[in-house]
Amino acid sequence: MLPPRILRRLILAPLVIVLTVVAVVTLPIWLLVVTAASLRLPPPQRRGTRLVWFAAAWLTLESMALVACLGLWVAGGFGGRLHRDEQQERHYALIRWFLSRVYGAAVRIFGLSVEVDEPARTADELSRRLTRPVIVLSRHAGPGDSFLLVHHLLSVYGRRPRIVMKAILQLDPSLDVVINRLPNAFVPRRTAESGILTEIRRLASDMDADDALVIFPEGGNFTPRRRLRAILHLERKGLAEEAARARRMEHLLAPHPNGAITAIESCPQADVVFVAHTGLDDLVTLGDLWRRLPMRAEIKARWWRVRAADVPRDRESRIHWLFDHWEEIDAWIAKNRPAPAAKT
Repeated sequence: MLPPRILRRLILAPLVIVLTVVAVVTLPIWLLVVTAASLRLPPPQRRGTRLVWFAAAWLTLESMALVACLGLWVAGGFGGRLHRDEQQERHYALIRWFLSRVYGAAVRIFGLSVEVDEPARTADELSRRLTRPVIVLSRHAGPGDSFLLVHHLLSVYGRRPRIVMKAILQLDPSLDVVINRLPNAFVPRRTAESGILTEIRRLASDMDADDALVIFPEGGNFTPRRRLRAILHLERKGLAEEAARARRMEHLLAPHPNGAITAIESCPQADVVFVAHTGLDDLVTLGDLWRRLPMRAEIKARWWRVRAADVPRDRESRIHWLFDHWEEIDAWIAKNRPAPAAKT
């Protein structure tokens, strides 16, 4: 159960600013502590200092974003005009600035590189960019990849993302403030599927040419246990064909089709973009970062556009089509996924 919004604003947001000041003032001490803690690791694997530098950069950017949000709130008539188009654009610009700075910090500190394989820049492909809304169906592989996806949609492709997210993410103050001022949705953990579909329908139904609705059909990060659970769920429901296809996929969970189908029905003029990415798949928790963060973080991504006119029209064909693309993404990941980093 999350604390009420007013308490999050009055407690968590100021707490982040206080933590930022403390972190910056005590940064030399933290660097000494993590250096001592990682002395038992081989020199190339002493990643603690990089994590501390990145945490300090993140906290600083969070605090700057919160101060900017306060300024936008005041400029927006103390919240009364935040729904207007010009205020919405300012908030998208703030997210773009924040994510570009986080991305830059990751490049400098972690040696991050991102290689994106895009569709050929044909006349048809270029004519469809920013001329119609898109529904982005992406694999789910941890918060790092999700941030990079949103960063690229905003900064590289000029899109305005709309996302359905877990409510727990509102414990991040800057995310809580900015995302709740824009067309997005936070859903509690135990929300019924009908409630999630209602939010998807709301976000998809009024998209403009430069909007992008982002959906993660797997519903969570891949783990072998979740993969097996998803397969057994399909078998219990009598969906033998879907269960068999899910068993053939080694790197993805079986997709939940209802969210994607609801989005397509609510915005039939939208193209559909499938996104595959790999590189940080195994780095989900702080423990993963401490044990397996590579010297250079390399991410590969590929996306495919399906024109709205080419999307199947009936439900069964759409489910089969979704699994077809998911199998293609799984094969791409198998070919491009780096070797698992050794635990140290």
